[in-house]
Order: sequence, then structure tokens, then C-alpha cells
Amino acid sequence: MERSAQRLGRALVVVVDDRTAQGETDDSIGPLVTELLEEAGFIVDGSVVVRADIVEIRNALNTAVIGGVDLVLTVGGTGVSPRDVTPDATSGVLDRPVPGIAEALRSSGLAAGAVDAGVSRGLVGLSGSTLVVNLAGSRPAVRDGMATLSTLLPYVIGELSGLDGD
Repeated sequence: MERSAQRLGRALVVVVDDRTAQGETDDSIGPLVTELLEEAGFIVDGSVVVRADIVEIRNALNTAVIGGVDLVLTVGGTGVSPRDVTPDATSGVLDRPVPGIAEALRSSGLAAGAVDAGVSRGLVGLSGSTLVVNLAGSRPAVRDGMATLSTLLPYVIGELSGLDGD
């Protein structure tokens, strides 16, 4: 693919899943997200699994931002259950929200039949020069979310790096 030849920058994946963090299940979503990010043109620094805990999620996000990645993509913990705290943790690290991308992810997810994406409370915004995106945790939500993001990320990353725009 021509898009993969163009490097958009560095990314880190944060998987929010209590069972995987405790070693009860294998992380099957992290490798999928990594593959989709690489296809979109990112160099993926790694995938981190954390419990659904505001402090753990916030620490992973802050570590990624301090590490200078261009994109942090969280997966999971965006729903309406009491354990879904990813947006709550994310809001504490964002300097500026980018609500249009979050709305696009919800809209496209719902249209694709990924109900968890359609009802997601996920946020998208900037922390310094890092774009932070919360995706719902199902495989359909991840696949649809990455398809939606693949059209938006080149523009956003270009704007942040000063390569595109005004």
C-alpha cells in the first residue's frame, strides 16, 4: 500500500482490560490495533495493557505523551458500565478536545453495527502535541474506528507537525 510507505509518526497502544492485565486472558486486541496502525503508516512503539483504573490509565497516557509519541490510541473502557473509566482518565490529560473526531468514530461505528462504538463515551483530544484517541474495545469497533481514523490522521498529524495547514 502506498499509505504505509508514508510514515505518519510514532504511536502507542493502551489496552484497558482488567482480565488481560491480570493475566486471565491473552491480549488479542493489541496486536490487531498495532497491525492496523502500521498499515496506516505509524511506527508503533508498543502495546501496554492496564487495568480499568483511572490512575493506571492516566499514567500510561502521561508516559506516552512524555515519551513524545504522535498518537496514543486507547482501546476499551469507553462504555457506560461503572468499570468503564477510560474517558474519565483521558479527560485529565487532555489540553484541548477534538470532539469532531470522537463524534465521527461514534457515528461510523453505529452505522457499521458496532453498538459499543455508537454508545461510546470515548474522547479525542490533544495533550501537548500528542493526539489521544479512545476507541471502544470490540474488534468491530476497532476495525471501523481505524478505517475512520485512517482518513483523518494524516491531516491531524500533519497539522501538529507543521507540515500541513495554515
